[in-house]
Amino acid sequence: MKKRLAIFLSGRGSNFISIHKNILSGEISNAEIVLVFSNNKNAEGIVYAQNNDLPILIIDHKNFDDRKKFDRSIVDELSSYNIDLICLAGYMRIVSEIIIDSYVNKVINIHPSLLPSFKGMNAQQQAIDYGVRYSGCTVHFVDHGVDTGKIILQDVVEVNSDDDSSSLSEKILAREHILYCKAIDLFCNDKLVIAGDKVIVE
Repeated sequence: MKKRLAIFLSGRGSNFISIHKNILSGEISNAEIVLVFSNNKNAEGIVYAQNNDLPILIIDHKNFDDRKKFDRSIVDELSSYNIDLICLAGYMRIVSEIIIDSYVNKVINIHPSLLPSFKGMNAQQQAIDYGVRYSGCTVHFVDHGVDTGKIILQDVVEVNSDDDSSSLSEKILAREHILYCKAIDLFCNDKLVIAGDKVIVE
């Protein structure tokens, strides 16, 4: 039985588009997108989902005075979809324990740095400011911290002397599209084993 994916996004959804195309091509096997969720009704990724006849759910966080109430409303809506994996793809909200505890080891994210370095926002600029020679991207399970979850896969890019945050972001994003799809394929084919604080790829 195919694993049922929910994609969370807030903006253009380039990683979401990559995931969808890789499912269609078979690069990601044993998977189907059963829901595309956004907190932003104007997200470009939602337009792509509409054009590809994918189920959409939009809940505006601005209608809630509390993050947990917002996330509770999401969990309530997700309950009917039998979700196996939530993929955060440019979802610009910190996910609370309401979602994490409802989907333990079933929420993954991709971050534009080699975690545990440069957590949080503007990771590419953090890397430039620090003067690192290498950066990259990390796919990880989401836990109660910010970018602190168990690492699934990482990929490296070289930081050149003339790179700025924009050019570095472009280089990292190209790798993200490949790495995220690989991690999702591994999950959907039961190739990931959690052993303590580590993820073993079988």
